[in-house]
Amino acid sequence: MDVRELAVRDAYEFSPPVFPDQRGLFVAPFQEPAFVKAVGHPMRVAQTNHSVSRKGTVRGVHFADTPPGQAKYVYCPSGSLLDVVVDLRVGSPTFGRWDAVRLDSGEFRAVYLAEGLGHAFMALEDGTAMAYLCSTSYNPPAEHGITPLDPALELPWPPNVEPILSEKDSCAPTLEQARSAGLLPEYEACVAHYERLRAG
Repeated sequence: MDVRELAVRDAYEFSPPVFPDQRGLFVAPFQEPAFVKAVGHPMRVAQTNHSVSRKGTVRGVHFADTPPGQAKYVYCPSGSLLDVVVDLRVGSPTFGRWDAVRLDSGEFRAVYLAEGLGHAFMALEDGTAMAYLCSTSYNPPAEHGITPLDPALELPWPPNVEPILSEKDSCAPTLEQARSAGLLPEYEACVAHYERLRAG
């Protein structure tokens, strides 16, 4: 399992070996030893999510109040997508920065994003599935979003694909509006939360 930290702090890309044969293939997208070595603590899984999207669908940018927040480990079991992590933590050295990884059902790369980071993706083909391991259960009052079309962020959506958004994501505030409204996580609070996780 190859691991690299993304341009956004506390986000990682995991690349597992894929074993094809005449029957199909086998792959383990999540492997705890590699995860703990990179992140410093085990992945607590409170909920798993699965979405299927048509080409052009954008989901996000979503985040949760931190603490406790919601860390995510995501991969694409079918189709292909562009996965984007945005640093929404006020005071972070990488605040407002994003990084993107192509996830697909050929190489089965996965992305982990710690609590406090924002997550979004665009399906690049019809029938694209996304699988999420989530550290906390869904908690609607604590869930927030910023628009994935914020011109100040300039997220790398393919120019030849028309984004399809939910009404909620279409009406979400920009990063600056969310910051002014006090919706964004504080970096110091997030770091303290990570340290508690590493301490067990």
